[in-house]
Amino acid sequence: MSEPVQAPQLNLALLGQGKMGRIIAQLAPQRGFSVRLTLDEFSNHNGEGITAKNFAGVDVCIDFTTPDAAVENIRRVAALGCNLVVGTTGWYAKLAEVRAAVERTGVGMVYAANFSLGVQLFYRAARSVAEIMARYPAYHAYITEAHHQFKKDAPSGTALELKRRIAPALAPREPSVSSVRAGFIPGTHELGFDSEAETVILRHTARSRQGLAEGAFLAARWVAGKKGLFEFADILE
Repeated sequence: MSEPVQAPQLNLALLGQGKMGRIIAQLAPQRGFSVRLTLDEFSNHNGEGITAKNFAGVDVCIDFTTPDAAVENIRRVAALGCNLVVGTTGWYAKLAEVRAAVERTGVGMVYAANFSLGVQLFYRAARSVAEIMARYPAYHAYITEAHHQFKKDAPSGTALELKRRIAPALAPREPSVSSVRAGFIPGTHELGFDSEAETVILRHTARSRQGLAEGAFLAARWVAGKKGLFEFADILE
C-alpha cells in the first residue's frame, strides 16, 4: 500500500504578535507550516518591515494586526507578489481599495470577519432561523456580541457579517446590534428573537482562539498559488 501524499510545507510571514499571532506561531509547525518572518508594531511601523528582502521565500502572509494598519500592510504585501490571509477586521470601508490592489498586483487574498469553521456554520444556521422567524412578526430580532477588553472594533466584524447575512430574510425590519468589551472573553455572538412571551436565542461561543488559527491555516493552504480576492466562505462552499 502506498503512503499517503503529504502536503508540502508552506512558508509563512506573520504580521502581528498579539494573542492570535502567538497561537498561529505555536501551532504552525504541527500543521505543516514554517513561520519564516514575524513582524509586530515596532518592527513594522508604517509597513516598513514589509520588504522584498524580508519576504524572500515566503509563500503566504497572515495578518492579524489592527484596523488602522491592515490596509497598508495588504498594499505592501501585495506589491511584493505575496498571497495573503487577513483576519484583521474593522477595515472593510476600504474594501474597494484592497480589491483594486489585489487585482492590480495579481495576488490571491482570503479575508473574513471570523476564520472559525463553527462561526461559518453559525452564519448558515442563523440565516435559516431568520427565514423561519420572519414569518412571525411578534418576534423582534437582535444581535449581541461580547469580546475581551483589548478588541479595537465594536461591533465586531463577525456581528456585522451576521447582520448582513440575515438582513434579506428580515427586511424591512433591521436587527439592533449591541457590544460588550470586558475582561478576557474570546468571543460570544448571539442572534435573538424576542416576543412579549418568550425569547429564542442562537449562540456561538468561542472557548479559545484555536478555531480561528485552524481556519487561517486552511485558508493559507487554499490560497497558495491562487489569484483573486476571496472570502473564507468561498473556500467552504
